[in-house]
Amino acid sequence: MTELTSAPKTADEITELFRGAIRSGQLGDGERLPTVRQTARDLAVAQATAAKAYKTLEQEGLVVTRTAAGTRVAPGASRAPQAVIERIRAVAEASEEANIPLDDVIAIMRTLWRAR
Repeated sequence: MTELTSAPKTADEITELFRGAIRSGQLGDGERLPTVRQTARDLAVAQATAAKAYKTLEQEGLVVTRTAAGTRVAPGASRAPQAVIERIRAVAEASEEANIPLDDVIAIMRTLWRAR
């Protein structure tokens, strides 16, 4: 899983964590996610919170859950185009060098996205 400055505590934050890991290719197609129970334990949240995040990921088509096979990254879900990942990586590095907090970077990106 990705390194965090603070662990996600809500289902939306957990969803965002896994969505980013899948879209960036850190979790590849077919790769198994931890169980809901393990995710809840690792992040110190209720199992229902972790289960809600997994359900959202499944509804978005990013993961597939099968009995006895667990939850795996859906085929074709794991990577944004390389050019996008490289640009995002450059933004992350520049933001870190400028000491701009992640929340501010995300707010800026959302504003620019909506203004297109």
